[in-house]
Amino acid sequence: MLIKSIAALALMLTAIPAVQAEVPDKQTVTDAYVYLLGRAIAIRQEHTDLKEPGIAYNVIKYNPAGSADFVNPNLDVAYLEAWIAVDDKTPVLLEVPEVKGRYYVAQILDEWGEVITNINERNYPSHPFGKFAFVAPGSTAEVPADAVRIELHSRKAKMLGRVELKTDPAGAMALQKQFQLTPLGKPVIQPAAPMANFGNKELIGVELFDNVDAVLASALDISPIAAQMQAKVRDIGIQAKDDPQRKALDKLIKDEVVPQFLKYAVTKSGVFKNNWLATLGTGNYGSDYWMRTSANLVGLWANTNDEVIYFVATRDADGQPLNGANDYVLEFSAANRPDAVVNAYWSVILVDVPDYRVVKNPLNRFNFNSDSGLKSEADGSLKILFAAKPHATMPESNWLPSAPGKGFSLTIRTYVPKDLVKRGEWFPPALKRLK
Repeated sequence: MLIKSIAALALMLTAIPAVQAEVPDKQTVTDAYVYLLGRAIAIRQEHTDLKEPGIAYNVIKYNPAGSADFVNPNLDVAYLEAWIAVDDKTPVLLEVPEVKGRYYVAQILDEWGEVITNINERNYPSHPFGKFAFVAPGSTAEVPADAVRIELHSRKAKMLGRVELKTDPAGAMALQKQFQLTPLGKPVIQPAAPMANFGNKELIGVELFDNVDAVLASALDISPIAAQMQAKVRDIGIQAKDDPQRKALDKLIKDEVVPQFLKYAVTKSGVFKNNWLATLGTGNYGSDYWMRTSANLVGLWANTNDEVIYFVATRDADGQPLNGANDYVLEFSAANRPDAVVNAYWSVILVDVPDYRVVKNPLNRFNFNSDSGLKSEADGSLKILFAAKPHATMPESNWLPSAPGKGFSLTIRTYVPKDLVKRGEWFPPALKRLK
């Protein structure tokens, strides 16, 4: 009887359908994914930066002026960058030179992409240059009496320094080298948090939720909703350890979550007008982690709008993709010129798509800025030509070469924009295709 009962029970169990792995609702997965991806992008960059020869924590990398051999280059400034690392007892000292008559900044960001501060004459009028001491949160370590004390959000930070080239690149480079970073001791430095490698086109899948405790512990998030978002992330992390659920999560992420986020990042993460996307609201994000992660993906280490606002165009006035097979003109009226809406300077750069690198040309001309000597029209308006060849109706001095038959993107940078730009009341005009 016992054997018959066991056999009968076994038969009943085989008739019961297998239980499918339950995946949290799509919105929960999406929100957790987008939130954590912002941190993952910064971690990926930390790993990438520290692999470069000669690069280490608390060591400044001085980029050569005018270097165009990287994605979306900034050809208007002498550029420097560093990873700052402190501990409870060990501050790190930054020395900023005196800069007169040109834009400069030492931008300090936390490990989530939030701007901690911008060091310049506007934010530190009584101490625009000299010594600045970075300390760990809650640290009581002593700093030099003549240094401004700046408490970081965690034990690491990213610094990006910029000195405007103007018409004197050599002078800017001399100032660039005067930025110095010195640890006041030997800080204990934790290695970069673990993170699977991934690209921007094929974003990370369920692997994002591996090692979530270590990732979240690696840097404080100042977002007011960090606690509840991190609870969601940890829940997904637990479920991702179960093989059937892991597979279901990975499929949901790759098939639905990633496409939804990528579409948002390139179409809805800013203000869109005249077929230009403006980076309004970057640098300090509050509860808007969707915006933060989008900014990290599209242009990691975005600054606050008090310092700069970017305008990006990939389509013309008719909504068609920009292409070097066509000629385009950007025409600013006399009252709407970019030099009238900035307190520092403006620039425009052309890069190809999808590589986002400058277009090689015999003129070695990749961008224009406030000091490019562009010719104005008789009525004070300004026209800029984007084309593979010069156009008879436009001065050659105002021609920015594109690649024949290849797509391209334009970025206008407005440094220290005036209030109407920050309010979203000023936009570049739509690009008109010349017939």
